[in-house]
Amino acid sequence: MAKILLADDEENLREAVTIILEKAGYTVRAAADGTQAVEAFLAERPDLVILDVMMPWMSGYEVCERIRQESDDVPVLMLSAKGDIVDKKSGFHAGADDYVVKPFNDEELLLRVEALLRRRSRKGGATPSPVGQSVTIGAMTIDPRRCEVTVGERSVSLTPKEFQLLALMAESPGKVFTREDLIEMVWGDEYDTGSVSIPVYIRRIREKVEDDPSSPVYIQTVWGFGYKLGEGR
Repeated sequence: MAKILLADDEENLREAVTIILEKAGYTVRAAADGTQAVEAFLAERPDLVILDVMMPWMSGYEVCERIRQESDDVPVLMLSAKGDIVDKKSGFHAGADDYVVKPFNDEELLLRVEALLRRRSRKGGATPSPVGQSVTIGAMTIDPRRCEVTVGERSVSLTPKEFQLLALMAESPGKVFTREDLIEMVWGDEYDTGSVSIPVYIRRIREKVEDDPSSPVYIQTVWGFGYKLGEGR
């Protein structure tokens, strides 16, 4: 079974999450602060890392950045009591793959863990993570490392899920992604596909990146199949 590194300075929460993960069959290595987390990662080379954001010595963001210097493929799940968009953007910017806000449901945490591990296994050890090179299509540039999108000289503000969808399609310009593909790769295939409206997300992204959302040149619909990233203008 997979080995998980859990780093959180709150002892009660650390113990509770350890119990949840071990009952599910995972091997858990716990760390009480950021420095311990980095040392444990280098020593243990876990299959997945769960990081609290606010920790002594090094924050979860700093630990995540340090991990990304060593590995692009180990999934990182961030835990935080902060739920606002700025904090989430910081987590994805640091290289995190997913973000769970405290308090969280035990089952939700396990589903997120399972989804990240399965995606890593399916990719042969590589997890779809926003840490690749910048992609420029027409006047639009998508920078996964900085979680930034620009169209010409204009900076585009996207929510984390909007950015993940766009960055995913940018990895394979011209490839058609079905609605199910996008949900599985961004939300995880345990999520109820009926609870996620991909057309709504696509519309919102188009409103932010397209000059004329009704005649998109970037995110194009392939009728009867799904969506693809076009050549732009």
